[in-house]
Amino acid sequence: MKIVVIGGTGHIGTFLVPRLVLAGHVVICVSRQERKPYHAHPAWNSVKMVAIDRDEAERKNTFGFQIRNLAPDAVIDLICFTLESARSLVEALEGHVQHFIHCGTIWVHGHSEQVPTDESQFRKPICEYGTQKAAIETYLLTLARKTGFPATVLHPGHIVGPGWVPVNPIGTVNPEPFKRLAEGKEVVLPNLGMETLHHVHADDVAAAFCNALNNWNNAVGESFHIVSPQALTLRGYANAVASWFGQEAHLGFLPWEEWKRTVSESEAEETWDHIAHSPNCSIEKAKRLLNYTPRYTSLQAIEESVKHFIFH
Repeated sequence: MKIVVIGGTGHIGTFLVPRLVLAGHVVICVSRQERKPYHAHPAWNSVKMVAIDRDEAERKNTFGFQIRNLAPDAVIDLICFTLESARSLVEALEGHVQHFIHCGTIWVHGHSEQVPTDESQFRKPICEYGTQKAAIETYLLTLARKTGFPATVLHPGHIVGPGWVPVNPIGTVNPEPFKRLAEGKEVVLPNLGMETLHHVHADDVAAAFCNALNNWNNAVGESFHIVSPQALTLRGYANAVASWFGQEAHLGFLPWEEWKRTVSESEAEETWDHIAHSPNCSIEKAKRLLNYTPRYTSLQAIEESVKHFIFH
């Protein structure tokens, strides 16, 4: 197939595009061309790179038609964040593609209620990002069921991979907590450290996109969680990180209202976003219908990323 990947040089695309090429597909990568993939791979030599500033093209109402003019069989959209953006692209592609796969987020669920959360649970997003992604999901799946538009939505968790800092045990992307745990110093967690994070390796996400392409009948009209087999509590996460460096974690705990005053306002907002959601998602549907079998646990994915960060 000829596959257009929108936003193909980011976290997921770094692993997805080479997988598609090695599977025999013709791949066109659409991005602003402002950065290279996180890791070099010979497969990129056979990828057609197309530079489009999506924001600018959408303002001119040309983006969807630019993608359609590339004559793709399938489109994978990794960087769509508003319903308006999704709608303008889909309206241009209707009747012109065999498969359209949108990258969503587990943030569509808002606060965790029944865990592990499965895809059937009602959407109650609690932030603008999750609200827009939930609206996109509803739009695409409704369209799929009403008109046959071949849409699939994949919802990754906290994406991890060598080349960027993972969400850490306090729910931010500051590398300092990793450093303190490695040195045996105290790390103070909010509340009792029992809130959860649900990571996933970027290559497992990439594999899920490939599996969706290969299981068209099961994928179209459906959404799937794409995360590691198990979520982590903040406490368990911190204990594991310390153990990687031969340390015992020295953890302190403060009620949220006190804890948030120990970090910057922006970090407190980032932490709150993660602990308010406390995601813990099921992958049973993806395993059953897409043959999704993640190679990495949360801790394996994080350890690879942290040690790559330290080495470089």
